[in-house]
Amino acid sequence: MDLLKQIIERAKSDRQRIVLPEGTEERTLKAADQLIGDGVADIILIGSPAEIRAKAANFKLTHLDKAEIVDPATYSKKDVYTNLLFELRKAKGMTIEQAATLASDPLYIACLMIKNGDADGEIAGAQNTTGDVLRPALQIIKTAPGISVVSGAFLMFTQAKEYGKDGLLLFADCAVTPNPTASQLGEIAVATANTARALVGEEPRVAMLSFSTKGSAKHEMVDKVVEATKVAQQLDPTLSVDGELQADAALVASIASSKAPGSPVAGKANVLIFPTLEVGNIAYKLVQRLGGAEAVGPILQGMAAPVHDLSRGCSVSDIYNLVAIAANQAQAAKKAK
Repeated sequence: MDLLKQIIERAKSDRQRIVLPEGTEERTLKAADQLIGDGVADIILIGSPAEIRAKAANFKLTHLDKAEIVDPATYSKKDVYTNLLFELRKAKGMTIEQAATLASDPLYIACLMIKNGDADGEIAGAQNTTGDVLRPALQIIKTAPGISVVSGAFLMFTQAKEYGKDGLLLFADCAVTPNPTASQLGEIAVATANTARALVGEEPRVAMLSFSTKGSAKHEMVDKVVEATKVAQQLDPTLSVDGELQADAALVASIASSKAPGSPVAGKANVLIFPTLEVGNIAYKLVQRLGGAEAVGPILQGMAAPVHDLSRGCSVSDIYNLVAIAANQAQAAKKAK
């Protein structure tokens, strides 16, 4: 788990502006207080200033006076954000009156802040559903260039130190898209590789997983993975990606030498891309529960700016870690530009 410490230290080295639209929620406030105290990010809270101050006093939080607080009822940029939202959505039939109403919704305000350049990333979901968090993000921030699909990756800190980076692997998609097309699966591979570069700090070696290795089985699901591998190679010609590969061929050098000789990825993969959401979700939970792995995520990827959706059962440390991860992603996005 030393990687999390590295992610936090990188966040501290170049603080990003992370907006927390659930600004009066207890865990969010406690995480914000710790983040500010540790200098991990510049925190923006959306909510009633009086309620935030009262809760800060009640919870004995001492750093929230350094947060920027945006009151959704009275903030100064409401007209700016209303017009921005109207321009973005008028082709979809949105009226200026509807835009004005939505520009008072904290989840919309957070995304409009990012779109307007007033924030670098968003963390939400402690109180709101995934749909409510993602809807304004997809309408306003939208997906990254060349990417049409949002996906969710997990950092898997496994006990098997011989695999990945000292046991660390990235799994995707484990959270968002149930049955991606070949094109979408290729995009998920590229997005996950970018997540690996931003967070792990080493070059990704991406295995496109299947129940077949290099033609050992014939099926339309295998064909999808083969096509997805080609899509990923076209989207990022520099990427080390190969498929279709079975999981053992992707990870174990001795098996790779017989099943996929000459593969640039087989036997040394550090990013595993699953063909469907059900496979990815089942796999990460089995590795977590039966293999004793620490699973950090889901890390949403594919958006034009970092937006992360929390579980409503999240802890203070979950929020803290995702803010640090979002900060790293924002740093990487700025460097890429």
